[in-house]
Amino acid sequence: MSSPILAKYRYRRRLPHLQKADCDLFVTFRAHGPATLPPSARDLVLDHCLREHGQRVTLHAVVVMPDHVHLLLTPLRNPDGWPYPLVDILQCLKSTTAHRINKLLNQNGPVWQDESLDHLLRSDESLKEKREYIRQNPVKRGLAKRPEDYPWLWVSSEM
Repeated sequence: MSSPILAKYRYRRRLPHLQKADCDLFVTFRAHGPATLPPSARDLVLDHCLREHGQRVTLHAVVVMPDHVHLLLTPLRNPDGWPYPLVDILQCLKSTTAHRINKLLNQNGPVWQDESLDHLLRSDESLKEKREYIRQNPVKRGLAKRPEDYPWLWVSSEM
């Protein structure tokens, strides 16, 4: 039996998850199967991401695409001084939005793939690069002519 601390950092494929305090993370998670999120579901996901800003994360940018989500964030510290674990942040985000999307669409079953991809950023330059990648994602996919035209994109003005 694993300890509660080790269980906290366990992924479905048993990959270790290492998180450094006060570091920026680029996170991607995908919709389950060939499903695409309708506009009302994308509204819901973006709203939930924005509610996390200042609570457990500093959100730098988010884009909710029809079949995936990109987040650029920095986990904040809890009252005990420890960074909020990314695995907990994503579990809450994915489970809450999945429940709400299923209710909205009058369906049941998985909404998100179990795994999420996260990448620890190593410099200010890569933070700016990932921010621009998120901004341009809807344009590259042909969903908007300019990033500002895509309604499910949010970028912090504090960068």
